[in-house]
Amino acid sequence: MTEILIIDDDERLAEVLAEYFQRFDFRLSGANRPGKGLELVSANRYDLVILDVMLPEMDGFDTCREIRRHSDIPIIMLTARGEVADRIVGLELGADDYLPKPFEPRELVARIQTILKRRKTGQEHNRLSFGVLVVDRDRRDAFVDDAALQLSSAEFGLLELLACSAGKTFSRDEILNRLRGVDTELFSRSVDILVSRLRKKMPDPLLIKTVRGSGYVFTGRPQ
Repeated sequence: MTEILIIDDDERLAEVLAEYFQRFDFRLSGANRPGKGLELVSANRYDLVILDVMLPEMDGFDTCREIRRHSDIPIIMLTARGEVADRIVGLELGADDYLPKPFEPRELVARIQTILKRRKTGQEHNRLSFGVLVVDRDRRDAFVDDAALQLSSAEFGLLELLACSAGKTFSRDEILNRLRGVDTELFSRSVDILVSRLRKKMPDPLLIKTVRGSGYVFTGRPQ
């Protein structure tokens, strides 16, 4: 069974989602305070965290930052306002997706399924080597000289997509569609943020090249 944690002070929402998730074989645990949520993340093995932006004690952005200090668990952020600025901040901090409130539970399930499916893919060509950089698709991680790069789920998804088709240019829309699997509320800025974050962790930032007017291409040569 898929184990999911929701950190949201709206306890009624957690109750409704917990009941709805059962039909998809998801078990939902809840925390109505960030402090409790961080304790649960540290003490348990969850498959995904649903994190509200508006929280007591500390907001969802600070909570996301704390989670990312120790874990690459997928995070979906809930934003009451649905503003682009909130989405960008969340992505910059390492969130994998966002969903504005109010939302349909089925859409949330679809986004969860997309993220979890993305993490489980990688049955063929599971280990790609580009000099000192190794992309391990089974472990969902990348290494430089055997040192893990500590990538978020979204960062690894982007690296995997580009590295598996080295030399091919992907447009921003193609990347968004491939990574999220959802055609609603796409915006190109999120890809630029992911690329910027990923480049900072690469042994050579030029491994991901910007093709002006077209998108991005991975320039490494597989060995």
